Amino acid sequence: MRIVVLDGHLLNPGDNPWTKLERLGELLVFDRTPVRLVAERAANAEIVLTNKVPLNAESLAALPQLRFISVLATGYNVVDVVAAAKRGIPVSNVPIYGTGTVAQHTFALILELTNQVGLHNRSVHEGEWERALDWSYWKSPVVELAGCTLGLIGGGRIGQAVGRIGEALGMKVWVADPTPKRLPENWLGKSIEEIFQAADVISLHCPQTPTNAGFVNRALLSTMKPTAFLINTARGGLIVEQDMADALEAKRLAGAAVDVVSVEPIVSTNPLLRARNCILTPHIAWSSLEARRRLMEITVENVCAFQRGAPINRVN
Repeated sequence: MRIVVLDGHLLNPGDNPWTKLERLGELLVFDRTPVRLVAERAANAEIVLTNKVPLNAESLAALPQLRFISVLATGYNVVDVVAAAKRGIPVSNVPIYGTGTVAQHTFALILELTNQVGLHNRSVHEGEWERALDWSYWKSPVVELAGCTLGLIGGGRIGQAVGRIGEALGMKVWVADPTPKRLPENWLGKSIEEIFQAADVISLHCPQTPTNAGFVNRALLSTMKPTAFLINTARGGLIVEQDMADALEAKRLAGAAVDVVSVEPIVSTNPLLRARNCILTPHIAWSSLEARRRLMEITVENVCAFQRGAPINRVN
């Protein structure tokens, strides 16, 4: 059985071997694949694995041997699942692999905004402490999180993991989620509007859908407290980036930190690159070796299950 990986470099840049997948068929791995080469590289493949390379209806039509698609991620919007279903092609994803590592990165961003460790480290290395008149100084206010309200937009596994960290630091936890979930009894269910109006730290942990794209816009941002912080480790398209940049510049928002943007890799015209007190990381919240190993293991399970005739983690 011919298995083609269209963009495998980030899953295995050299530290996460394909060994178990190689045992399941004739494996061909490409580090990266331009869209124009999908049909050529996946020709005669029965199984295709993709992370961010799109498989639209046109691409699928050019792959007559294709029988199964496994997405090397949780989000599967890169695949036209409707077109795949019409062809009888099951599509699977990897729903759980990076909960802990994404939650950890989320709080790394929050703590960088509240404590500015990087700023002060640079200051010391540039000699400011050596020249200081006092034994201590700070270049930005240090914000204590204990007693602050953490507002989570999305109460799934990652959102709840972030909430538990916040609670351990003494924060009050509010959650907005359209699907009722069992939450710790001291966490409060709130609307998105209530969270944006009153929370001190707001963190996005919801999928991006056609109905919520750009929901964090000028109108919603205008309701936030000027001392509040906004974090996004979910999907870049949830935020209207120019509106958030404007809010930061006008000091209607104390700071923001994002690991995702609307177009990735980021383009030089993205307004967040020039926004005041905006931390940007290059979509790395998912990328710990431990998380990538789990991703690999579950991908192997997806392929094995398909080969047994009972696909798991199906999304179509």
